[in-house]
Amino acid sequence: MTGTLHQLAALLRARDELDAQIAALTGRSARPGDIGEFIAAQVFDIELAGTATQAGYDGIFRSGPLAGRTVNVKTYGDAFAGIDISPHTCDFYLVLSGPARPPGAVRHHRRRISAAYLLDARRLLETLTARRVKIETATSIRRGDLDVAQVFPTAGANAPIRLTPEQAGLLSLFG
Repeated sequence: MTGTLHQLAALLRARDELDAQIAALTGRSARPGDIGEFIAAQVFDIELAGTATQAGYDGIFRSGPLAGRTVNVKTYGDAFAGIDISPHTCDFYLVLSGPARPPGAVRHHRRRISAAYLLDARRLLETLTARRVKIETATSIRRGDLDVAQVFPTAGANAPIRLTPEQAGLLSLFG
């Protein structure tokens, strides 16, 4: 038991060192959500809010067809487990997700991006309200809701944007 605690302490010290390097690079913490916001800002040309705790949205698209629109960036190991829908308004939810988790799988997920979804917040809320889905943390959404909003690795039929090859290549770095 004591050897296990020593090993755990050493691993946590190593992780702290890496987290400090990540924080220095991104200007935010090394939590998955903050890392996801940094990646999204770089790939989608989003101007992030001055603080990572701003209510409602994390940033504003600076260019492209969504310029000037607000976005709440969500980073999950598996978006199919549900997404956190805030009572504060935003125009879009950008969800960066790892692969679907097999039932009974260990809780650890590599920090990977296997898919990205861009959901129109107003339409999503209308759809969920019509289905009588409770809006909260880990709001249950259907695979079909995500499929039509998928922008990476392929675009869904009604995706609000299409990624450039450069954007797709940047997201692929995290696959």
